[in-house]
Amino acid sequence: MKVWRYVPCCVALTATAFLSPQSHAQSTVTLLGQVDQWIGAKELPGGDRAWGIRGGGMQTSWWGLRGQEDLGNNVKAIFSVEGFFTANDGQAGSYKGDAFFSRNAYVGVLSDYGTLTAGRHTTPYFVSTVLFNPFVDSYNFSPVVLHTFLGLQGQGLVGDSGWNNSIQYQSPNFGGVHFTAIYAFGNAAGQTGQNKWGGTLSYDVGQFSFIGAYQQVKFNFVPNDLSSVAPGFSSQQAAQAGASYDFGFLKLTGQYQYMNDVISGGGAHSNGGQFGASVPIGAGRALASYAYTKMVGSMKTTRNTWSVGYDYNFSKRTDVYAAYLNDRITGLSSGNTFGVGIRTYF
Repeated sequence: MKVWRYVPCCVALTATAFLSPQSHAQSTVTLLGQVDQWIGAKELPGGDRAWGIRGGGMQTSWWGLRGQEDLGNNVKAIFSVEGFFTANDGQAGSYKGDAFFSRNAYVGVLSDYGTLTAGRHTTPYFVSTVLFNPFVDSYNFSPVVLHTFLGLQGQGLVGDSGWNNSIQYQSPNFGGVHFTAIYAFGNAAGQTGQNKWGGTLSYDVGQFSFIGAYQQVKFNFVPNDLSSVAPGFSSQQAAQAGASYDFGFLKLTGQYQYMNDVISGGGAHSNGGQFGASVPIGAGRALASYAYTKMVGSMKTTRNTWSVGYDYNFSKRTDVYAAYLNDRITGLSSGNTFGVGIRTYF
């Protein structure tokens, strides 16, 4: 699947390889990540403008270690521990209170039959969201990321973008078809019905890519905590479809999303979508995206968000960018966020 640097294209390796006389196994460990910093003004709908230096303009900064050991017969033991951080203040996590290794922390097995891992995983639904919009996983300039993971006035996904206590399976590639499934336990006595599960099905051949994603969540962070979000809130179902086509001179992306909140006494659901474009210009790309979401039921809200930007590549590992976002929600004053930043991978 073609992505806009969701996975670093170039990393610096810190690796140890050895050959054991007994097992003849090879083991490697890789250090990788990215640092993203921007300066500008951030203004949420209905809020005040705040100027400053912040982390993660285009993508949240993170670092991590990934390793594998060859067990023979095309089977490898693998692990990954990866954590977000904010470079402007040196704090661990993508927000205050976030776990140290909140991006990924798992161990598992890779073989010809797929990859099976256990621990904490970035959810397949999050990956589906960020792969099919020009601004990737920007929590500042990506309209669909704001609508999906930073919903306001009742809108937005619950359950976080990373799931603790989860098992995930990723299939091999079958002629361009690939699927992922994930299940997360509540890990509390007497709460076997409290869980999260979901998955994706994708198709990627030539210049065309498609993905379908679904997840059901019955708790946010710990079992039965959805009632703290809204009284009587018991579960949420979310579905998404995304597609892209790269013409070379222009890459188009599109997404549709549906969310349903099960709330006693009257639920709510939302429909929305995103359209985006990326145009190569010089050593960089011009970016544009628009997202719309309408919630009906016990909560009624409409949100329109658009953004434009330019991302210039100094090298394969370092780029600079400038972007502007306009965000409008029913009953609130418009929010405007703009700034310039730099991102580098290692």
